[in-house]
Amino acid sequence: MPHPVLTAVEERAEEITAAAESNERLGRLDDQAAKVLRETGVIKMLQPARYGGAEAHPAEFAEAVMKVAGRDGSTGWVAGIVGVHPWEMAMADERVQEEIWGRDNDTWIASPYAPMGVLTPVDGGYRFTGHWQFSSGTDHCDWIFLGAFLGDESGEVAKPPVSYHVILPRSDYRIVEDSWDVVGLRGTGSKDILVEDAFVPAHRVIPFSKMLDGSAPEEAGLTNPTYHVPFTTAFPLGITAAVIGICEGALAHHLAYQRKRVQITGTKVKDDPYVLYAISEAAAEIHASRVALLDNVSRIYDEVAAGAEISFAERAVSRRTQVSAAWRAVRAMDEIVARSGGNGLRMDNPIQRFWRDGHMGMVHAIHVPGAVFHVSALTELGVEPPNGPLRSMI
Repeated sequence: MPHPVLTAVEERAEEITAAAESNERLGRLDDQAAKVLRETGVIKMLQPARYGGAEAHPAEFAEAVMKVAGRDGSTGWVAGIVGVHPWEMAMADERVQEEIWGRDNDTWIASPYAPMGVLTPVDGGYRFTGHWQFSSGTDHCDWIFLGAFLGDESGEVAKPPVSYHVILPRSDYRIVEDSWDVVGLRGTGSKDILVEDAFVPAHRVIPFSKMLDGSAPEEAGLTNPTYHVPFTTAFPLGITAAVIGICEGALAHHLAYQRKRVQITGTKVKDDPYVLYAISEAAAEIHASRVALLDNVSRIYDEVAAGAEISFAERAVSRRTQVSAAWRAVRAMDEIVARSGGNGLRMDNPIQRFWRDGHMGMVHAIHVPGAVFHVSALTELGVEPPNGPLRSMI
């Protein structure tokens, strides 16, 4: 049987689709779109059971994100990013979990994780200042994860750099309006965030090193294998799933559009073997991307469930699989869009929105292939990559 959330998404699919134009026009999810997404339960799939979460298998979460993104890219993107934050919050200090979910376990948490702030130690915690970009879905969130480097006594980044994830309530940061004006995923409302000398209690920080080495879930006493999937497999999962779902949405709209289309030559698309070949090839590639993503996280899940430790080399291959899946799906989408004719790119045709959204999703840092492919090749040659940027996304 499908997971109940997948069923709920299917039942609300038309509502998700109907909000797409409004989301794009507003530059964020409209309130009804956020309400529908909240009610499907996607955001709580990886949330701890003691706070009303499903503690679902990560592959089920990815499937739900793809299904949402196939209806509207922006809603799927927010589902994939905001939906992974409860997974990490399960590893945070119990006091901050209670602060966030104690009175309302439907509270959403935003990010970004890029270390664009400085965390300076003081008595009882830290002073915190910074400016971040790309906080997806942030208008509907009441707490946030923000990346930071530890600072020294003068407020400068300490050497060597030490990275933290910092947890703040909405009262301690400011959303910068009109800071999200882009070509695709416009409805995600991925705005800038400002923090100006906020005090952060010590229990609201997580050393990023503990996320990377897997000690955070162990120290939190978490036994569900979902929480022992490596951060660098779990965090990109929702983002890549959204991109693949967007490509599936483009394919679905392309097929609906082409069924009765007659080309300028007078040939019906259904009678054009060249276009049919391209459609079939693209469909196979997008499906292969889906299968690769789900198989990858399922294999990792099975290994951690059996008590295995995931090596750096395995993490590198996992990241390579995620990145290549996204690129394969978007390339396939390009092939069908190129065969949609001029009318396929009119603004009243949803194909163009999925196309823009898919390409916007591709420029996220986790989908940049260079370092990931470089490191994956090194590890398969038995070469240990040096510390530094080559290891940062793995």
